[in-house]
Amino acid sequence: MTAATAPIRVLVAGLGNMGMSHALAYEAIDGFEVAGLVNRSAVTLPEALARHGVRPDFDAALVELKPDLVSVCTYSDSHAALAIQAMEAGAHVFVEKPLATTVADAERVVAAAKANGRKLVVGYILRHHPSWMRLIAEARALGGPYVFRMNLNQQSSGQAWETHKALMRTTSPIVDCGVHYVDVMCQITDARPVQVRGMGVRLSDEIAPDMYNYGHLQVIFDDGSLGWYEAAWGPMISTSAFFVKDIMTPKGSVSIVMDEAAKSDDIDTHTKTARIRIHRAERDASGRFAAPDELLSMEGEPGHQALCEREQRFLLDAIRGDADLSRHMEDAVRSLKICLAADESVRTGRAVDL
Repeated sequence: MTAATAPIRVLVAGLGNMGMSHALAYEAIDGFEVAGLVNRSAVTLPEALARHGVRPDFDAALVELKPDLVSVCTYSDSHAALAIQAMEAGAHVFVEKPLATTVADAERVVAAAKANGRKLVVGYILRHHPSWMRLIAEARALGGPYVFRMNLNQQSSGQAWETHKALMRTTSPIVDCGVHYVDVMCQITDARPVQVRGMGVRLSDEIAPDMYNYGHLQVIFDDGSLGWYEAAWGPMISTSAFFVKDIMTPKGSVSIVMDEAAKSDDIDTHTKTARIRIHRAERDASGRFAAPDELLSMEGEPGHQALCEREQRFLLDAIRGDADLSRHMEDAVRSLKICLAADESVRTGRAVDL
């Protein structure tokens, strides 16, 4: 077995929803080998992972196991420190979004990857979803300027609300979820973001006084494109139009049409598209639309776990093929910068120029 074909030994840090899914992906994919699992508190492992056990101490695991790859799936405020520590120890890094909680920390992580010659992949799972890739391609084909209308509102209760409250100790909804959809906007338009505006409301006394669980951002691009994103978490959140993904251009529009039975608290709903509607603005001599809307069926698209596996295969190929991930890292910092500017705007009441 050569170095190019030897399994990549992975240490997974953080075993929440995403961390557990990524651990299962590493277990399932030839080319990866789970070296260890780290979580600060006790957690029940699925049968596929039970033989690995769970360690409570990341520092000790990193030194003892010497992994080739560290998968950072902890809370957002620890992402930067753990990623840099792992790369300085010689490991490649996969880090869940958001890359960090400040732009400066995100830039430090990217600098560490370059300085140590390590691969850094950020968990933008929609980049590996065939339906979202099609959505982006169809929107780009129409041409800008664009109007992006996107949201992901999650009505949560029970353990899901507890998870959301824990996330909001460090990250607002428009940052945690927004980086995904702002990244989609930036993939569609090549224009430069120039100004961000944000609004937020605290709808629960169960979260910190300086946090909000409903947020709304607007980003203006230098070609005149405008992006709108809305995110909310909690038991009081409406399920009406909770998932809107809509892109308008002078030549028409491209939209995701959700299954009517979709639920806001189903994690698969966050990535499923059901159908893509393409509307073209061209009209005939009588002024009526020249062609009917086109509906693309996305039947058979991958579910959440399959998407995690696609994402990790991308990472495997990047490591083995020594891929240049410079643009990937730049894009991760750019989308985070926009969302953090929106968070700043919420807190100051002023628009933020980029």
